[in-house]
Amino acid sequence: MSTYREKLSILSEMIAFAKADQALKDTEYNFLFGVASGLGIDKETFDSLLKKQVEIIVPKTQADRILQFHRLVLLMNVDQEQNQIEIGNLHNIGLGMGLPPSAIEQVLTVMHQYPDKIIPPEVLINIFKAHYN
Repeated sequence: MSTYREKLSILSEMIAFAKADQALKDTEYNFLFGVASGLGIDKETFDSLLKKQVEIIVPKTQADRILQFHRLVLLMNVDQEQNQIEIGNLHNIGLGMGLPPSAIEQVLTVMHQYPDKIIPPEVLINIFKAHYN
């Protein structure tokens, strides 16, 4: 599992992504706090990340990078609104993590086939597996 510093990095990256449109909606806050809770981060620490970003650490393993990308896809769709800034940012974050561009594009296309654009984890994993083989 990730170190405490890596967990703060995961959340910080997600918060910055959510704030890309200059607003943090309640649905986004609740989703982010749910991720924070799942990572064992308390509310006070989480709320401090809303004000001050920590250093972003790229996840070490491919599985952790894919998981973080999936979290970001879910976050982008939690408010059921997408814009080109979010899509572009998500694409760039995926590239920055070293994910295959073709897999990123496929995920961004395939998610529209699912209710609320919530791509199931196994579908996302299979997309990345196909691009690594």
